[in-house]
Amino acid sequence: MSMVINADSDCLFCNIIEGKIPSTKVYEDDYCYAFRDIAPQAPTHILVIPKEHIPSADALDSGNSSVAARCLEAIPKIAKGEGLENGYRIISNVGPDAGQSVQHLHFHLLGGKRMPDQMI
Repeated sequence: MSMVINADSDCLFCNIIEGKIPSTKVYEDDYCYAFRDIAPQAPTHILVIPKEHIPSADALDSGNSSVAARCLEAIPKIAKGEGLENGYRIISNVGPDAGQSVQHLHFHLLGGKRMPDQMI
């Protein structure tokens, strides 16, 4: 079981990291946790989240941006492990207008098919 730094007991992702809510883990290291999305938007849809509770990319600063960098460094490893040799897409939503439904920084790793040229 992992520990979340600055955990929010009401946060879905903090509870997933701590093992209180089940997930299908794909990757874990000291800084991030990755699991399969329960409502996949592509054949491969993995959420990569920091173990530190950071509400969104808007909350990144010089004191915590290295945590986000560690997540981004993990993504190529995860993608390789998933066989995403022809590419993948990374998305991070910020705020309600962008569709952020969980207030914990996360990166959607999408792949396994040719993505449309348009982002939306």
